[in-house]
Amino acid sequence: MFFVIYMLTVFENIFLIFTIIVSPNLHTPMYYFLCNLSFLDLCVSSSTVPKLLIDVLSQVRRISVIGCLIQMNTVLVLGGIQCLLLAVMAYDRFIAICYPLHYTIIMSWRLCGYLTVFMWWLGSLILSVAPTILKPFVFCKNNQLNHFFCEVLAILELACGEISFYKITIVIIGFFTLLSPPVFIMVSYICILFSILKIHSVQGRSKAFSTCASHLMVVFMFFGTSMTMYMGQASFSAYLKYISLNYMVFTPMLNPLIYSLRNNDVKEAYRKILVKCLVTAPVSQFR
Repeated sequence: MFFVIYMLTVFENIFLIFTIIVSPNLHTPMYYFLCNLSFLDLCVSSSTVPKLLIDVLSQVRRISVIGCLIQMNTVLVLGGIQCLLLAVMAYDRFIAICYPLHYTIIMSWRLCGYLTVFMWWLGSLILSVAPTILKPFVFCKNNQLNHFFCEVLAILELACGEISFYKITIVIIGFFTLLSPPVFIMVSYICILFSILKIHSVQGRSKAFSTCASHLMVVFMFFGTSMTMYMGQASFSAYLKYISLNYMVFTPMLNPLIYSLRNNDVKEAYRKILVKCLVTAPVSQFR
C-alpha cells in the first residue's frame, strides 16, 4: 500500500510540475507557487517513505545517528517552508480576488522570486535551531525509536535528564511556524470572502470559491495534523506516529489531486498534453 501511494505521489507531482512548465497559460504566479508546493511534497515524501518501505520489508530496521539527524532536519526545514508557502499562496489569492486590476503589477515575477528566496531562507533558519536542541543530549535509554522516521518528539523520548527546555523550545518554534501562517491565511480569506460577496456574477463567484476551496482544503489537512503533533502537547505519544502518516504519506499524494480535479485550467492543460501524446504516438511509430 505504501509503495503504491509513493508511486502515485511521485507521478502526480512530477506530472503536475511538467504540465505547469510546458503550458503557457499556466505561467502565472498562482501556478508558479503550486509548482513549488508539488516540489516540496515530492521532497517530503521522498525523505521518509523510501526508508519506511525498506523497514517494512526488512527484519533489521536501523538508521545511523547521522542519517537520523539528516532526516529530522530535512523534514523540519521542508515543513517550515511549506507553512510559509501556504501563507504566500493565500496572499496571492487575496491580491487576485481583491485587487484584480492591479494583480499583474503587484504579483510581478520579481516579487515571486523574492518571496521564494525569503521562504527558503526563513525555513532554513530551523537548521540553526534544530542542532542546538539535540546537541547536549545524552541518550541513556534504549535506542529503539517508536516511529517510522526520525521525528524530533520521538527522539526526545530517548533522552535522559531534564528536557523541559527542549520541549519549550519546540513549542516556541511551533508557535511561529504553525500559528502565525494560519492566522495570516484566515485574515486573507476573510477579506477574500467580503470581496467575493460583492461579485454580482454567479459564474464569477463560483470560480473564485472553487479556486479558494482547493487551497483551503490543503491548508486544513496540513496545519490540522501538524498542530496536533507539535502544539497539542510537548511530548511524544505512540498514537501520534499514525497521525504523522497523514502529512508525510497521504497529503503529498492528495494535494495534486485536489488542485487538479477542482481546477479547469489544469484539467484543460492535462487534456491537451494527453491529446498531443495520443496524436503524435502513431506518427512516431510510423516513422
